[in-house]
Amino acid sequence: MANATNINAWDDMANRSPVVGFIDQCLRGAGQVIFQNNPLTGLFFLAGIWWGSIVAGQIAVAVGATIALIIATYTAVLLDVDEPSLKQGLFGFNGILVGAAVPSFIGTDWTMWLLLIIGAAVSTIVMLAISNIMKTWGVPALTFPFVLTTWFLMLSAYAFHRLPIAGLSPPALPQAANVTDLHATVGNYLEYLFKGPAQVFLINNAISGLLVVIGLFINSRAAAIFALVGSAVGIIIALIFGGSPSSIANGLYGFSPVLTAVALGCVFYAPSWRVTLYALLGTIFTVIVQAALDTAMTPIGIPTFTAPFVFATWLFLLPKAKLKPHPHEEIKNGIFTKHPVAQDLPPT
Repeated sequence: MANATNINAWDDMANRSPVVGFIDQCLRGAGQVIFQNNPLTGLFFLAGIWWGSIVAGQIAVAVGATIALIIATYTAVLLDVDEPSLKQGLFGFNGILVGAAVPSFIGTDWTMWLLLIIGAAVSTIVMLAISNIMKTWGVPALTFPFVLTTWFLMLSAYAFHRLPIAGLSPPALPQAANVTDLHATVGNYLEYLFKGPAQVFLINNAISGLLVVIGLFINSRAAAIFALVGSAVGIIIALIFGGSPSSIANGLYGFSPVLTAVALGCVFYAPSWRVTLYALLGTIFTVIVQAALDTAMTPIGIPTFTAPFVFATWLFLLPKAKLKPHPHEEIKNGIFTKHPVAQDLPPT
C-alpha cells in the first residue's frame, strides 16, 4: 500500500489547489480503468502506456491517451457533474481508452486528432447516459462508454476518406480457426502473462504490463493477484480450445479476463472463497465471449475492445442477492390481464 502520510499530503494539496486537484482527478481516472481510486496507481498505468508506445514507435498512442484523459475529465468539469464521482476519476477512464484506441487504428493525421478530441469529450456524455440506463438494474457502466464511443469512431473511418485506416482488419466473413499449436517456452508464457494487463490499454508490451501490475499492487494486492490470474486464465482457456497462437502471444485473450477477474474477485464483491470461484467462472466465460464477439465483429471490421469483459461482468453482477429467477407461469398484471370494471370493484 502507498504510504498513508504521502497520500494524505497529496490529498491536502489536491483539495487546496485547483490545478493539483485536476491532476489528481486525471490520475485517478487513469487508475479507474482497472477500478483503482489511487493517483499513484494511475501514474503507473500512464507510465506503462508511455513505455509501450515509445518502444513500439507509436508515440501517438501515449499522447492520444494523455490528451483524451485530460479532455474527458475537463468535459466533466464543464458539465458540473457529481463532484464525488469527479474526484474519484470516474469520468476519465473511458476517455483514456478512447485516446489509446484511436491512434492505434486510425492513421496519424490532423483529422485523426480531431476525431480523438471529439471522441474523448463525447465519452463523458456517453458515460453519463449509460450510467443513467444501468442504474435501473443497479450495475455500473464499466468501460462500455469507451466501447460504444470507439465503435462509432472506428466505423466512421470506413465512410470518411480523410480518416486513414491503419490498424483495422478489413471486413470479412468468419472462417473456422486454423489448426495450429503454440510452441512456447516458460519464459514466453511469462511474457504473455504480463501482456494481458498491458493490452487493457492497447499496449503490446510485457514491461508495460508489469508496470500496470505494480500500480495495482500499490493500491490493492488482491487486485494485482486477480489481474494476473485473469491473464493466466485467458491464456489457459485459449490454449485448451485452440485459440489463435498470435492472439495468445500478444495478450489478446488476456485483457478482458483481467478486468473481469478484478471486477468480480475483489471490487464489486467482497473477497471470499465463494466469490473467488464465482469470479473464476466469470473469467473463463469472458474468454468464450471474447472468441464469440471476435467472430461477430469480423464482418463489420472493428475490434471488440473490452466488450467481452463488459457483457460477461454485467451478467455476473445482475443476479444480485435474491438468487431466484422469475417463475415460468402467468405474469400478474400482464398486458392482457383483464382490468376490473367499475361494477366489479368491491364496495368501499
